[in-house]
Amino acid sequence: MKYIDGFRNHLAAKAITKDIHELASKLSEKNIEARIMEVCGSHTMSIARYGIRQILPKNVRLISGPGCPVCVTDAAYIDAAIILAEERAVHIATFGDMLKVPGSSRTLADARGAGGNIHVCYSPLDAVKLAKENPLEQFVFLGIGFETTVPPVISIIKKAKAEKLTNISILTAFKLVPPALEALAQDKDVAVNAFLLPAHVSAIIGAEAYTDFVKRHNISSVIAGFEPLDILLGIKGLLQQLVQGKVELVNQYTRVVKNQGNRVALNLMDTYLKPSDASWRGIGTIPQSGLILRDEYADYDASKKYNVSTQGGTPDKRCRCGDVLRGIIFPDECPLFNKECTPLFPIGPCMVSSEGSCAAYYKYSR
Repeated sequence: MKYIDGFRNHLAAKAITKDIHELASKLSEKNIEARIMEVCGSHTMSIARYGIRQILPKNVRLISGPGCPVCVTDAAYIDAAIILAEERAVHIATFGDMLKVPGSSRTLADARGAGGNIHVCYSPLDAVKLAKENPLEQFVFLGIGFETTVPPVISIIKKAKAEKLTNISILTAFKLVPPALEALAQDKDVAVNAFLLPAHVSAIIGAEAYTDFVKRHNISSVIAGFEPLDILLGIKGLLQQLVQGKVELVNQYTRVVKNQGNRVALNLMDTYLKPSDASWRGIGTIPQSGLILRDEYADYDASKKYNVSTQGGTPDKRCRCGDVLRGIIFPDECPLFNKECTPLFPIGPCMVSSEGSCAAYYKYSR
């Protein structure tokens, strides 16, 4: 704890909060409301956990964006995984937070309860171990996530090739953050004027990845860490830009995020993957916002190997996760929130994931 105590100092938080209120007063004089979107599920959870929304001025609004990879995974992707487990006798390997994500009508947990071979892994390489120990069985790892989790998942292929394994593949649903930012910046219904940029993703892609976006859309952006003081400083930095009429990209998380990112991880992604249009649950298709396996690695592409579709599906139409993910509504404005939809019985993916906006509101703000 000694390494993070300094980022949770209550006296420092009080001083920064005072600065935020002073800056907000100056914005009020200009009749400006700060609409700041955090594009990271870990930010959303930290903001809720530390009660940051409750200490902000009324004209400073924090809006949660589509920063939860589980939340933006299409219902059809879950449907495809269930088909593989139940109809194709394939073993599914996945992280535990995918089990309760609703498909069109069922979850992986339902399929597991009905006898489907679904294994919870703590590391992607656990799936390789399972495949090696069971050479007569076929295994598929559910590869979802943003740039942060893509490299370790792709390492499955590198390891499988080294071990000469042919009974493992990946069902990909990788997403890229910069194209999502482009879509959000152009969405008139969203209408944000500042972005609190993700920390984990930025550690991989680097601060420079946002330079053109900030210039093109003329929108203030700050990269911030996850501790309370990180977030408060990020908010303060964005308000300073809005007060001064400046538009800048500022990296306030320099202890982790470098300008050029993690070249080893980026090179690994470029070796095995290529950009592709991708469907985001509740949002729709965003051009070039996904990553799929290159043609030379088709043997490890579960969608091609088993001819299954991973886009679309028919989720519960009452669920407003899509509007939550775009920042159109807050979670408690969904009619299902804390009624039919709870963490024990989630109807939408935003209530499933530990990084989901609805889960954060349910745990800390209801």
